[in-house]
Amino acid sequence: MFSAVPTSLCPNVVQKFLLITPLAVASSLPPPFRHLRRPHCTITFCSPSAVTELQEIRSPELVAREYADLNLSDKFCKEVGHVRIRQHVNPLRSSLMIPAEVPDWNEVYEDVKLPLMVDIGSGSGRFLMWLAKRNPTFRNYLGLEIRPKLVTRANYWVNELAMRNIHFVFTNATISFKQLISTYPGPLMFVSILCPDPHFKKKHHKRRVVQKPLVESVVDSLMPGGQVFIQSDVVEVAIDMRKYFDAKLDKLVHVNSIDTNMLCDTEGWLLNNPLGIRTEREIHAEYEGARIYRRMYQKRS
Repeated sequence: MFSAVPTSLCPNVVQKFLLITPLAVASSLPPPFRHLRRPHCTITFCSPSAVTELQEIRSPELVAREYADLNLSDKFCKEVGHVRIRQHVNPLRSSLMIPAEVPDWNEVYEDVKLPLMVDIGSGSGRFLMWLAKRNPTFRNYLGLEIRPKLVTRANYWVNELAMRNIHFVFTNATISFKQLISTYPGPLMFVSILCPDPHFKKKHHKRRVVQKPLVESVVDSLMPGGQVFIQSDVVEVAIDMRKYFDAKLDKLVHVNSIDTNMLCDTEGWLLNNPLGIRTEREIHAEYEGARIYRRMYQKRS
């Protein structure tokens, strides 16, 4: 059984937030993103028969299943070894305020004229690699990540998979986004910011990636018909990101105002993930939500 519940009842739920696009007609939106839309908040509830299975697996195994066709399990990067991810990185640290070196795009991509998708905060890179593998001639993919070991391992995987339409760069996206994208020969058509570091404390909100300078760089760099998709499993962060992009509605429109067939709730939140694959954080959050439901079900039964 699948059900949607109010945000206030959904700890560890992913807000698939706000897809916005520069003013354009719906027919100009290329597949598979023509149906991308605005935000949502859903939680997947398990039927009683699924409770036993959830007790026997962990969210890392669910991630492995979701991305199984990438066949990354046997590709070990000796330079990095086992990666322990530091959850919150301070992007204001002096060493992270240096702009990234612009790569030679002709060495990175086989066809530098293809439209570009940029994933800000690409994490392990599996999500972007999954998209790149399924769209080898549709567009190029660029992951920007602030944790260097994750970038090293992701590019190692890319080389092992012999993929020529994807690349990862170690950088603070707030500092380097505009410089990197301005040198890319093709058009920027899609930007995703998926479950960024929440930096919960109020005094640390200035560390959040979605700030006015980055939003302006994204909006100014997008080509007509380009799109932005934002996601967070922290409701406050999702609302905060939306606030920054809503301030640009003189240049942007919500996609649901173009395509009224997309499934959204009454506030315009997406009811489904439009990209065809869940991010790793999305899988973890939905797993935690299912665990909460499982405990509730067990108490009631």
